[in-house]
Amino acid sequence: MSGTLTRRIGLFQATAINMSQMCGIGPFVTIPLMVAAFGGPQAMIGWIAGAVLALVDGLVWAELGASLPGSGGSYVYLREAFQYRTGRLMPFLFVWTAMLFIPLIMSTGVVGFVQYLGYLWPSMGQGQGDLVGLAVVGLVVLLLWRKVENIARLTTVMWGIMIVAVGAVIIASYSDFSPSMAFTWPAHAIDLTHGQFWLGFAAGLTIGIYDYLGYNTAAYLGAEVKEPGRVMPRAIIFSIIGIMAIYLLLQIGVLGVVDWHEMLDPNSVASKSVASAVLERVWGHAAADVVTVLILITAFASVFAGLLGGSRVPFDAARDRVFFRSFGKLHSRHRFPVLGLIAMGAMTAVGFLIGRHTNLATLIGLLTTVMVIVQALAQILAVTVLRRRQPDLPRPYRMWLYPAPSILAAIGWLVIYGYADRNAPGLHPIEWSLVWVLAGGLAFLIWSKVEKVWPFAPTEIQEEYLPAKA
Repeated sequence: MSGTLTRRIGLFQATAINMSQMCGIGPFVTIPLMVAAFGGPQAMIGWIAGAVLALVDGLVWAELGASLPGSGGSYVYLREAFQYRTGRLMPFLFVWTAMLFIPLIMSTGVVGFVQYLGYLWPSMGQGQGDLVGLAVVGLVVLLLWRKVENIARLTTVMWGIMIVAVGAVIIASYSDFSPSMAFTWPAHAIDLTHGQFWLGFAAGLTIGIYDYLGYNTAAYLGAEVKEPGRVMPRAIIFSIIGIMAIYLLLQIGVLGVVDWHEMLDPNSVASKSVASAVLERVWGHAAADVVTVLILITAFASVFAGLLGGSRVPFDAARDRVFFRSFGKLHSRHRFPVLGLIAMGAMTAVGFLIGRHTNLATLIGLLTTVMVIVQALAQILAVTVLRRRQPDLPRPYRMWLYPAPSILAAIGWLVIYGYADRNAPGLHPIEWSLVWVLAGGLAFLIWSKVEKVWPFAPTEIQEEYLPAKA
């Protein structure tokens, strides 16, 4: 439980942890997607809108993380808020959906890996790219099929490589920057009365929030954060503002070197490997090759770290009797969760193939849609539920201007959800997300029947974070 862990993560470390998860392969593959969504260099609006949604949603995380400072993040918050009427249903559904959206996030890294590999291997065909991506997933699972004591060094190296790659692209772009290319917007670029603008805005908001995902990472380590009431909200806000500055510098810099029309051509280098295109035009092919290799390393390491952490989610829940017991079994020799790793590795491979045979924007839409119901909207509701159900819960941080940030966050997530089908025509992400949640509900009924818990037994109320009563 939370009391067995040492609170050693301060503000700087928490901010660094958040930022290291937020900025990986994402910006290198989504800049062209953002331009395509808005239809021009006004795409920078998407990064700002994504930051605003991340900030107001981050305040939800901040209050929950400060008042319920345990390991597990959403799992803990949903368990505490919704245990009164639905027992363990909500934490179970969170784990169920996490087993889909976590590997889908990782699969975007594999798609990005193959895209940038195409710059070094221009003759690579569709089938060869598919095999390479599947081989990357297999290699990651193989490398994780062993005892992993500590990933801090890997995370540090990945962060350092990513910073070098991002820094190189920013410096290169502004050393040969054309303001007219970056700031000449098409006629009627911002027409608030036209439905097409809002469709593009919703698509850009979806891409933007995908790139900011990770602002809540420190909340999952709540039991190890010092002074969570002070550190949690500051770490969230500082990391979002810092990453927003990096993304805007990247977006504007790239637009000042590469004509945005080129990014709309799905077969162009600017569309598939925009960072490589910038380096090639400014510093030459050799520099572009070097930075491309750094981006490939970043992509691979992010998938490795993501699957390592993700495979532990169902394991921890199973050990806490909130998920299927089979996910709580460890490898007899290397002591890692076998079933969680296999399941998430397989789902990552499936997600990669979906992204390869549709497009990356569709994959991002699918994963964000899955997150909305059980995590994003449920946590927003959890803040209000806990204020009513546990009024005596210590709240060292209370959401600023409550409930305005909750309402704005809910509106933002509902915009993403409501436009999901229109931004992925023919693929029905809304319907699939509902199917997945309903399947999770059926799985919960089977599990709860076996475990003899609600609704087949009275609810068990455990207000773990309330002060002990005299």
